[in-house]
Amino acid sequence: MLKVTNVVKSFDDTIAVKNLSFELEPGTVLGLIGQNGAGKSTTFKMILNFLKPDSGEIMFDGHHLSESDLDSIGYMPEERGLYLDMTIKQQVLYFAQLHSFSKKAALDSLPYWMDKLSVKGTLNSKIKSLSKGNQQKVQLISSFIHQPKLLILDEPFSGLDPVNTELLINAVRDLQSEGTAIIFSSHDMRNVEKLSDSILLLVNGNTALQGIIPTVKESFGKTNLYIEGAFTEEEIKSLPGLLRYESDYPGFHLTFDNEESTLSVLNIAKESPLLSGYRLFTPSLDDIFKIITQTKEDSVTNA
Repeated sequence: MLKVTNVVKSFDDTIAVKNLSFELEPGTVLGLIGQNGAGKSTTFKMILNFLKPDSGEIMFDGHHLSESDLDSIGYMPEERGLYLDMTIKQQVLYFAQLHSFSKKAALDSLPYWMDKLSVKGTLNSKIKSLSKGNQQKVQLISSFIHQPKLLILDEPFSGLDPVNTELLINAVRDLQSEGTAIIFSSHDMRNVEKLSDSILLLVNGNTALQGIIPTVKESFGKTNLYIEGAFTEEEIKSLPGLLRYESDYPGFHLTFDNEESTLSVLNIAKESPLLSGYRLFTPSLDDIFKIITQTKEDSVTNA
């Protein structure tokens, strides 16, 4: 489906993306994550042929992207771009026809997606009469109404409440089940973990982490520890290797820099007669993101 190989892109003296490689198969979801300026939007623009790589290649269905291939790709940019004086129907049909998609087929499927995403409005409601959240849903529908093979979503969850976020996730899963390949960016690691099959983490344009989510998490070992008793809050603050802690009555949720630190603290805790319970588990994707980005930034600062 999509194959990106050793892609490099620079702007003047700044390398935006360096030696980026990944593959995306039909019916799979890739979460592209990273801090602001990491190279995510640049990557999307190169896939869409808006920008040309300095080197490397991007292949779509076994060939270099052509203008006709754009009819098979859906794109929702981070910056919203809707025509406020259009109705929902006019807006969606306009984008469908831009992709050479049947007006009738788009109109037939539009009510289903409006219901699926709980859009508050009718086909004849003007975009400017909708809330920002509902405008965002309409833009999402516009990005995939033409049944693309590949869907690119740049920060699709931005500004959505938890209920609407779940609706969006369910809609994307529907598309995935029909064979659409999806790549999206998000700063909310909980949504990335819910939706993605695999992740790719960019730090300053470099690939810092890549792989299937369960495998990635297991590679970090068990760096999280829930513990009851054994330590007071003051004692917890001085534990070696501790990144952070949260009170989680009746105990504490501790996050460490590596599994060795976690096991060392657990062995100390086991010597305490006050220990009443504990559980070890792998880090969340949010924990991993913070560990990797902080480590990479420190290495650049100290270079």
